[in-house]
Amino acid sequence: MKRSLFVLLASLLSALAWAQPNQPKKVIADKIVAVVGDKVILKSDIDNAIIDMQRQNVEVPANVKCITLEQAMGIKALVLQAEKDSLPITDEEIETDIDNQIRFYIGQYGSKDELERVAGKTVYQLKEDFKDGFRDRKLAQAMRNKIVEDVKITPNEVKVYFDKIPKDSLFLYESELEISQIVMYPKASRDAEEYCIERLKDYKQQIESGKRDFKTLAMMYTEDPGSKETGGLYDVNRNSKELDPTWLSKAFMLKEGQISNPFKTKFGYHIIQLISRAGDDASVRHILLIPQVTSIEMREGYSKLDSIRAKLIAGTMKFGEAVSKYSDDDNSKFNAGQISGKDGSTFLTIDQLDKDLVVMLKDLKVGEYSQPKEYVDERGKKGIRIVNLKTRTQPHRENLKDDYNRVAQRALEDKKNEAIDVWFNKKIPSYFIRIDEEYRNCEEMKKWVNIAEAPVKN
Repeated sequence: MKRSLFVLLASLLSALAWAQPNQPKKVIADKIVAVVGDKVILKSDIDNAIIDMQRQNVEVPANVKCITLEQAMGIKALVLQAEKDSLPITDEEIETDIDNQIRFYIGQYGSKDELERVAGKTVYQLKEDFKDGFRDRKLAQAMRNKIVEDVKITPNEVKVYFDKIPKDSLFLYESELEISQIVMYPKASRDAEEYCIERLKDYKQQIESGKRDFKTLAMMYTEDPGSKETGGLYDVNRNSKELDPTWLSKAFMLKEGQISNPFKTKFGYHIIQLISRAGDDASVRHILLIPQVTSIEMREGYSKLDSIRAKLIAGTMKFGEAVSKYSDDDNSKFNAGQISGKDGSTFLTIDQLDKDLVVMLKDLKVGEYSQPKEYVDERGKKGIRIVNLKTRTQPHRENLKDDYNRVAQRALEDKKNEAIDVWFNKKIPSYFIRIDEEYRNCEEMKKWVNIAEAPVKN
């Protein structure tokens, strides 16, 4: 299949948008290797993009420089047209994307300090460096969306697309399942909650008196698996949408070195210490304790889910209604309990399920509801759930009856690619194009060279 700029756009945007940490010493000599309109592409842009691909273990082809420059020029053309059309993007959108990328890097390198050490820059400096690249990223994506917004696909086009695929090239699918769940987290007794509060008060007193340090106590006692090994350390941003708002608010109310009083979130009870702060960014340590649920509370949870299951089987309550009223799982509460994979797909293979869920589904038939079963979630919190097996496919080679939506999505993407190519062929001749001699003989650059040598259209 023809390589399309549209297909490769996302990966190149990632590479060109960021001056990556973990790259070699700054290049002293740089030069312009291409110009699109009033947008320039530097040799260092291409080199950094390739370095980023290597860092992410992306297979790098022999002609990677030519491919990367071709894609970079396409992105600049999209940005030019987006600016001309005044497509709306906000500073807030750009800042949110940058914050997410910084958090990704911090996760990769283990801490904000390590990221800054490897990058040779502060987080603030990195954010400033990222702004232009992320602005281009947003504009290019917005322009691409505008070009393809009216592209639709008909069932007949899907069939034509499918019929052109060689039979031995059709995908082979494992058995896949669609599953919905209702989750309850039985509430611990007030005594269990008070016990956690008193323990946290004691930890705070030990730290403030100098008997122990926060990091040591967090490594020993926190029940947050995501920060236990780092002594409860997190690097956070005030505007994060991914963190508990109560927890985040408490962190930014503290002075450097100060420790909060114990407080409650949906995860349990915490104390937080503010290590350092720079504007909307902060480094904090925390200790999480989860009140223990006894067999009494668990029995009450089982009883409640049993009654819900009876209503589902009798048909007096719909599964979506039960999820909305009773489920405590934030990840599936607002989509009728549907369990999704990391890629967002609702079709899951057995290896994507936790081992307890596999056991629950073993003898379950499509349409049935499981008995309530106890489990422990990824945060270590004890819960009870019932699941509904909605569909189960058998291993098979791709066909239109079972896999129409997947085939239709690919056919639609191909049609969008064609729309993008038509747009480029129409629009690019209206821009000034210049290409460095080093790249003019590249096969990938033929279209651009031809345009560069043609008279500019108004």
